[in-house]
Amino acid sequence: MTKVLCVLYDDPTDGYPATYARDDLPAIDHYPGGQTAPTPSAVDFAPGHLLGSVTGELGLRAFLEKAGHTLVVTSDKDGDDSVFDRELADADVVISQPFWPAYLTAERIAAARNLKLAITAGIGSDHVDLDAAVAHGVTVAEVTYSNSISVAEHVVMTTLSLVRNYLPSHQVVLDGGWNIADCVARSYDLEGMHVGTVAAGRIGLAVLRRLAPFDVKLHYTDRHRLPESVERELGLTFHPTAADMVPHCDVVTINAPLHPETEGLFGDDLLGRMKRGAYLINTARARIADRAAIDRALRSGRLAGYGGDVWYPQPAPPDHPWRTMPHHGMTPHISGSSLSAQARYAAGTREILECWLTGEPIRDEYLIVDGGALAGTGAHSYSVAK
Repeated sequence: MTKVLCVLYDDPTDGYPATYARDDLPAIDHYPGGQTAPTPSAVDFAPGHLLGSVTGELGLRAFLEKAGHTLVVTSDKDGDDSVFDRELADADVVISQPFWPAYLTAERIAAARNLKLAITAGIGSDHVDLDAAVAHGVTVAEVTYSNSISVAEHVVMTTLSLVRNYLPSHQVVLDGGWNIADCVARSYDLEGMHVGTVAAGRIGLAVLRRLAPFDVKLHYTDRHRLPESVERELGLTFHPTAADMVPHCDVVTINAPLHPETEGLFGDDLLGRMKRGAYLINTARARIADRAAIDRALRSGRLAGYGGDVWYPQPAPPDHPWRTMPHHGMTPHISGSSLSAQARYAAGTREILECWLTGEPIRDEYLIVDGGALAGTGAHSYSVAK
């Protein structure tokens, strides 16, 4: 039988919820472009419940144990002698979320003698060493599109929050104050600004579509150019590279996967090409930006604000400089883990497991690595060492 090792974030500090703020979720059966939402044979959870924490178990226990499989769930993934490392030795399947990633390094993959499948419950599989997965014949899959719109909404929220100086203004209220000048001295309108995205895939394009009604000028760069009809519909200006695009933009949002071509992209050089007082939003992966360079750019005034929810490592240590740098709008990694998104990526995780356990093909759009090579979405979005 199969051993499934699932790494999830901890329960709420005051315990697993007994009740929720809302009673239901909107029904989402397909995504923009026509891809259907996950279609497992059944689910053993209530949509809208907290599934991504250890007690939620992604709703998998009844399904797996009824079929005679073993499910181990833990949040202990780092440090010497972690539960993750102990249980990994004979695990067949590892499930992890990008928000609380169990880093499947080359060393861990080599030590996991039974490992055959690594599932990302969500999107973004860079916490798996894809070169090692290719070399060891480990299939890597993720629930593509399950939380793309969730992340796009977070990008729009963060953009408006920074440009309008919302968070400091809210803090004035919490502190009992009312000094309007303090609030508006860094507050601007988004209308008329130039906004650009690095990558215009599922998330990047969703961001562009959601920002278009704000009467902004939209720009993008991507190694796969969008159809002319889409560029015309949204009034997009294409730029061959990020370096070409950023000098034109008041707001830049990063929506690219992390791979060798994007790691460290936003360092001192590229930040120095941006307009003084521009805003940078990163809900993609922290290592696309140079940690120290972001801190310097905010303190010097090169950037007017930096926001997002991705850190390295995750969870971020208390002394991480992004916690204390000025004019930031950082949150823990939450953009893709709303209760709405959890219902979809939990269902997608079960769909992938059902296919793998019965020998049925996993959806091509879910595949990142398969058969010793990049596959499906992975072949489109990632690159590995030659």
